[in-house]
Amino acid sequence: MNKLNVAVIGAGSISEAHLNAYKQNPETNLYAVCDLNADRARAKADKHGAAKVYADYRELLADPAVDAVSVCTWNNSHAEISIAALEAGKHVLVEKPLCKTVEEALRVEEAVRKSGKCLQIGFVRRYSSNTAIVKQFLEAGELGEIYYAKATCLRRLGNPGGWFSDRERSGGGPLIDLGVHVIDLCWYLMGRPKVRSVSGNVYNRLGNRAHVKGLSFYKAADYDASKNTVEDLANAVIRFENGASLLVDVSFTLHALKDELSVKIYGDKGGAELEPELAIVGEKYDTILNITPQVDHPTFHFTEGFNREIDHFVDACFGRRETLSPVEDGVEMMKILCGIYESAEQGREIRFDEGAPGAGPHA
Repeated sequence: MNKLNVAVIGAGSISEAHLNAYKQNPETNLYAVCDLNADRARAKADKHGAAKVYADYRELLADPAVDAVSVCTWNNSHAEISIAALEAGKHVLVEKPLCKTVEEALRVEEAVRKSGKCLQIGFVRRYSSNTAIVKQFLEAGELGEIYYAKATCLRRLGNPGGWFSDRERSGGGPLIDLGVHVIDLCWYLMGRPKVRSVSGNVYNRLGNRAHVKGLSFYKAADYDASKNTVEDLANAVIRFENGASLLVDVSFTLHALKDELSVKIYGDKGGAELEPELAIVGEKYDTILNITPQVDHPTFHFTEGFNREIDHFVDACFGRRETLSPVEDGVEMMKILCGIYESAEQGREIRFDEGAPGAGPHA
């Protein structure tokens, strides 16, 4: 079988996960790296053995040798580059979030439909082994109907600065950067119900907290604590058309005792926790059971997750199976995220048109 020639667009920190995973897949050839900073693109290409380097994604997409691309750029260019890649006949793996607005998401969805190519959204936690285990329990009916979920990702100190803290490039702060992961994971395991309404709050009280001493955290290459236009904290209640609900809170900075990551789903026959550690709760013989699966990765494992995600994308490109994270899910996720921001701005619950796929929030 011919190998899939892949290119990575955007040579920032997340590109390493894609580059490493492609190198591990025997059916891919890491063909090119593209970045606005040609020197950075060259350094990544040399490190990972890519043959070509581009500073303009349009020139890369004009290369007929490219079969598929990973889009690892700032959020504000995800839609533009993804649409251009689809129109150029390339398969696309685009990092989360799909884009910044519902309108952009709908344009990407239309481009996917017209192109017939695969577009996979980088909801990497869907592809991890602990998620696959919980999904098996769900599909076997062990947990019953999922009617409630809780998603928490709190950092007490961890605003990366740079483009992460620039709303124009990122679209927002912890909600769109961290929240998208835990919200999507819960929503996926809940059966991807249609959103009915959201009620959210965002706060910008603490800034980058650059004055705090003694604790280190990840910082973007262009970190500047004086430049911050995104929220510190967001929380929301998300209600779905099937009556289920999801409670979420996320932060970059917060006066919390410690960082917290928690993903929990509850059904009428049982429940499950994926973070902080994989566990299943059920009932047998009038007894509540706490079940601890014996697995190599009881929590999300970064390398394993990206390897499985890339492997699945390659299979989808070759037509062997469907992606687990199609563009339609990206549209629904943008409705949720943008709805939360809109709710916070207007100070009220935002409801969505029922029965109108892709419709935005309305009064």
